[in-house]
Amino acid sequence: MTGDASSFTDSGRPARRAPMSARPPAGAETASRSVARSPVAPAESRAVPSPTSRRRWAWLFVLGWAVQVAVRLWLGSGQTIPVATPDESGYLFAARVLTGGPDADMSYGTVYRGGYPLLLTPAIWLGGGPVGVYRIALVVNALISAAMLPLAHLLLRRLQVRRLWSHVFAHVTALLPCVLFYSAFVLTDAILPVIFTGWLLLAHTWLTEPAKRPGRRARVRPLLCGTGASLLVAYAATCHTRGAILLGAHAALIVAAPLLRWRSWRDASAAGAVLAAATGAGTLLNRSLLPHMYPYGDNHLGANVVQRLTTHDGWGWMVSLGTGQVWYTAVATGGIAAVGLLAVAFAAIRPPAVLPGSPGRTRALALAVLAIVAGIALATSAALPVEYRIGNYVYGRYLACVTPVLFAAGVAVVLRAPRRALLWAVSSAAAVTVAAACVVQWYAGDLLGQYTYTSYDFPETSLLTWDWTSFRLWRATAIGLVLLGLSVAVVRLRRYGPLLLAGLLAAVAIAMCVTAIDRIAQPLVRAETAHTDLRDRVDVRAQHSIAIDWNVPWTIRLSQFYWAWWSDGIVFNARDVAPPQNVDVVVLAWPKDVPATASWPKGAPPGWHVADSRRTVRGDWVAWTR
Repeated sequence: MTGDASSFTDSGRPARRAPMSARPPAGAETASRSVARSPVAPAESRAVPSPTSRRRWAWLFVLGWAVQVAVRLWLGSGQTIPVATPDESGYLFAARVLTGGPDADMSYGTVYRGGYPLLLTPAIWLGGGPVGVYRIALVVNALISAAMLPLAHLLLRRLQVRRLWSHVFAHVTALLPCVLFYSAFVLTDAILPVIFTGWLLLAHTWLTEPAKRPGRRARVRPLLCGTGASLLVAYAATCHTRGAILLGAHAALIVAAPLLRWRSWRDASAAGAVLAAATGAGTLLNRSLLPHMYPYGDNHLGANVVQRLTTHDGWGWMVSLGTGQVWYTAVATGGIAAVGLLAVAFAAIRPPAVLPGSPGRTRALALAVLAIVAGIALATSAALPVEYRIGNYVYGRYLACVTPVLFAAGVAVVLRAPRRALLWAVSSAAAVTVAAACVVQWYAGDLLGQYTYTSYDFPETSLLTWDWTSFRLWRATAIGLVLLGLSVAVVRLRRYGPLLLAGLLAAVAIAMCVTAIDRIAQPLVRAETAHTDLRDRVDVRAQHSIAIDWNVPWTIRLSQFYWAWWSDGIVFNARDVAPPQNVDVVVLAWPKDVPATASWPKGAPPGWHVADSRRTVRGDWVAWTR
C-alpha cells in the first residue's frame, strides 16, 4: 500500500481517518506541505453525513454496479464456447464434477482448482446444456466483477482522494481490461482482482483499527475483518496457485501483527485459525477433483519450479519473464500502474508522514503488496514451460489481479502530488518501463519475432500498436509512455483536469476491451465452433460417453468434450491401443490422403459408422458412432 497505512497512533488513540495516502517516490516533504493546496486534495469534514446524503450515495453505488454488470453482459454476449483453452474448459469440467456430473479426462495437463468452479455450480444446475451453462457462468462473473466499483472507491478514499473523484475513478478502475475483459471468459481472472482488492481493504482495517475503543461493535470489528481477510485469502488459494502467494503474505502479517503490538494475540489467533481451517478445506476440495479429471496424473509443473530455482539459467528465465510481466502491466495501463508500483515501493522504504500514525503498518502493507507482485511474477515464470510463444516473455494476465490496486495508487499520485513530485514520479515510472523493455529485448531478442504470436495474450498492447498479428515491443512502450505524459498534461488543467483524465483513461480502457472482443475473442469463437461443433450430426444429448484420440489436437479435443456436455470423457492413444468400443462416440485423428471411413485402425467393427468429419487448420478428425 502507498501512504500512511494507519490512521491511529501506536498507543491506539484514533487519529484523523484517512489511513492510506498514495505518495510519489520522491519529494514527500514537498507533498506533505502542498497537499492542502492541491485542487483535488480531500476536503475531509468532521461532520457526519446526513441520512439523505447516505441514501443518495447508496443509490449511486447500486446504479453504478448495475451499469457495470450491464457492460460486462453486453461485452460477453457473443461468447458461447471456451476459447481460452485449456483454462476455461478445465474450470467448467471441474464445476460439472462438483455437481455430480460426468468426468472429463484432462490427464497430463495443468491442474485446475475447485474454488472458482464452486461459484459456477448454479450455472451447471440451470444451464441445461453447454451454451446455457457458459452464458450463466458469464452472468456470475459479471455480478462479482462489477463489485470492483465499490471496492475501488473505498481504496481511493483511503488513498486520500476526494469522494467525488474516488467514485469517478472507481468506475475507470472497474473498466480496466484486467478487470473487464477477463470477465467475458470462464476464468479465475474474472474474480481474482475483486478478491485481492477486498483482502487488502480488510487487512488494512484489521491492522489499523484501534484496539481500545468504546462499544462492543468497535471491539468486534477487527476480529471480523481479520477472519474475513483470512477467508478471502484461503478462497483465493483454493481458486489458483497465485492465491498461494497471497496466502503467504497474509500469514506473515498475522504473525507480525501481535509481535509488533498492532493487534492482540486473540485477534491474530482467530485470523490464523480461520486461515488454517479454510485452507485445509480448500485443499481437500482440490484433491477430490484429481481422480475425476487427472486419472493418469498432471503435467508436474512443480518440476519446472525446482529446475528454475536451482540453476543459473532458471533464475535468468524467472527474472526476465517476471520483468516482462511488470513491463506489460505498466504499458497496458498507460504507465499509471508503474507510478503506483513506485509509490508502493517508496512507502515500503520510507512511509510518508502526512498523517499521524504508525509508519510500521504502512511499511508492512506496502511490503506485502510488493511481495505479492514479485512472488506472482517469479512463481508463474518458474512454473511456465517453454511454449515457443511470445507470451512467455511478455504477459499481463498473471499480474492482472494486482493491477487494479497499482492503478488506483498511481491515480492517487497523479491527482494529489504537487508538480515537482509528480514529474519525479512520472519520469521514474517511465525509466522503469524502458528498463523493463530493455530486459525483455535483451533476453528474448529475435524470439519476439520468431515465436508464435497469440493475439489473446495481448488485448491491451494490440490496440496501442494497432496490430493484432504481431508483437511490437518498442512501439507499445513508446505509446504507453505518450499516454502517461498526456495523462499528466491533462490532469494539470485548472478546472476540468481530473474529469478529462478519467474520460481519457476510461475511453482507452473501453476501446481496448471492445477491440479485443471484436478482433480476438469473437474470431476465436467462430473458428472453434466451425472446427469442433458436431451437434448437427450427432445427438450429443443422447450420448453417455465419448472417447477421443490423444492424437487429435488438444484444443479440438477439449472443445468436443465441451459439446458432449452430458457424456463421460476419456482419452486414449489410437497408435498404441484399439479404440474402445464400450462408449457411444469415438473421435479419431484423420490421417492425410485417406477417406474418413479408413480412419479406424485396422477397420471399424460392425455397427460403427462415420457420423462427422472435418479437416481444419487446427487438425483433422472423424467422429464415429454406433
